Amino acid sequence: MKPKYYFYKNPVFKVYAQVENNRVRMKTSGIASSIMGSFIADMMEIFEDTKPSKVEKDKLIYSTWMPPIPSKAFDRLVSSQMKAMRGKYVPEQITISITEECPNRCLHCALPDTKNKARLDPDTVKSVIDQTIDLGTTLIIFDGGEPLLYDGLEDLISYVDQSRAIPGLFTSGVGMTPERAKSLKNAGLSMLSVSFDSANEEGHDYMRGRPGVFKEAVNALKNGLDAGLLVGIYVVLSPRNVDELDDFYELAKELGVHELSFYEIVPTGRWQGHEGEVITPEHIKKFDDFVERTSHAEGPRVFPIPQIIRKMGCFAGRKWLHVTPEGNVLPCACMPKPYGNVHEESLASIWKKIYTDPVFCSGPCLMRDSSFRINHLGLER
Repeated sequence: MKPKYYFYKNPVFKVYAQVENNRVRMKTSGIASSIMGSFIADMMEIFEDTKPSKVEKDKLIYSTWMPPIPSKAFDRLVSSQMKAMRGKYVPEQITISITEECPNRCLHCALPDTKNKARLDPDTVKSVIDQTIDLGTTLIIFDGGEPLLYDGLEDLISYVDQSRAIPGLFTSGVGMTPERAKSLKNAGLSMLSVSFDSANEEGHDYMRGRPGVFKEAVNALKNGLDAGLLVGIYVVLSPRNVDELDDFYELAKELGVHELSFYEIVPTGRWQGHEGEVITPEHIKKFDDFVERTSHAEGPRVFPIPQIIRKMGCFAGRKWLHVTPEGNVLPCACMPKPYGNVHEESLASIWKKIYTDPVFCSGPCLMRDSSFRINHLGLER
């Protein structure tokens, strides 16, 4: 009998997954199944016949970006999805840039170039964690800058109540020694995501503005895996690396990571003014073909964020919050439009200002719309 991984269950209706030949099969049961099944058909379609990141006897890790199934944190995620269907939006994911300090100078960094090397103090970060969990968040990601340079990172990770949310780390890999990876694992880190801009050393180091960072990133993946962490590669897809899709997959497969995620580059931060270097329809076709081809290949799960945004709409103002090292709260890490500051007001009041702003309508990414960047953000292009 194949294990059942319950997404949702009550006395009259159950939704669960079973894994057959490394493919997720979604099923329902209960006397209300015929009625409720059609209601959540779109949600079930997202999971059906896809490859999970990791399968264990008692839990399914569908994606490194999602709480394990089953778990109390996943139950909260399902609840937030149900609320969103009724127009009540929950920030399911928050990224907290705990420090601006970073040894790299990435060409596409979304952080503004400031000189004060701002950082959030631990008490402020813990307050943000408490407030966002109370709002319904189930994924808390620490990033930067380079979060591994933040003194006290493990304490912040262990502070996250994992019965309600899971902690993740977004890093370039700097300083991820075997000892540090074990320390993060012991602190309770759930997901380690290491960013890559190219599948080859020369291209990656060029985009990162520093020699040696490719090797550091590869070592970070290896050390994270050895420590028993869920590990993924994160790629910002651009015209400069769209021809390396298969190379990225082979790298991820060779290293044995659990997931390979792709995000589409946005003309923001240091990439502002590079409007001619964004993804074209031809690139999207190439990416879609790659996703389809690898969906049945032997290797890691591919998390295709551009496809998900096309299907579900942009997460900004609907599912995502971002806090900068200065404490500014943005609808996403790519949109430099503060709606408030955590040093001055509650996260709940800021979130309300964001999700009630009519500019957010679950459509495509606004930052890829030049008229939005000019009219709403005052950017030149």
